[in-house]
Amino acid sequence: MKSPTVPPVSTGSPMDMAFLEHLGKLMAANDLNTLELRDGNRRVMLKRGAEAVPMMAPAAATAPAALPSPAAGSGNQEEEKLVQIKSPMPGTFYAAPKQGEKPFVTVGAMVDEQTDVCIIEAMKVFNNLKADCQGTIARILAEDGQPVEFGTVLFLVKPK
Repeated sequence: MKSPTVPPVSTGSPMDMAFLEHLGKLMAANDLNTLELRDGNRRVMLKRGAEAVPMMAPAAATAPAALPSPAAGSGNQEEEKLVQIKSPMPGTFYAAPKQGEKPFVTVGAMVDEQTDVCIIEAMKVFNNLKADCQGTIARILAEDGQPVEFGTVLFLVKPK
């Protein structure tokens, strides 16, 4: 393994983005798929590759949730029944496996818990996002190449 030259960490925390980016580069340079850091009760796990699963968000936050019901008398009942697929991390949304290829899903596509719906790139790590629900894609709310934040609603799914 190459001997790392660790940049100074401004906050002294493993959550410093420059430090995490440096670790990502070290992982790539040394062909590592997983790296876990612990600092007291704080923990960061970095994974890279096609099967990488985001670990910075709590598991409950990655599961799609039903839309909150709007105030009485407003909104469409059909919209209220749709399930949201949210971004589990900040990054860049990609609708297709590679630029110029067909998207993972389109409006009207049937999905299940194992269907890849998009890629979220975070710090040069490409994470496939699964639908985690069954149904039909009703709306796609993100644009290809668009930056997204944690919790951004990417898709609305009509449950099966």
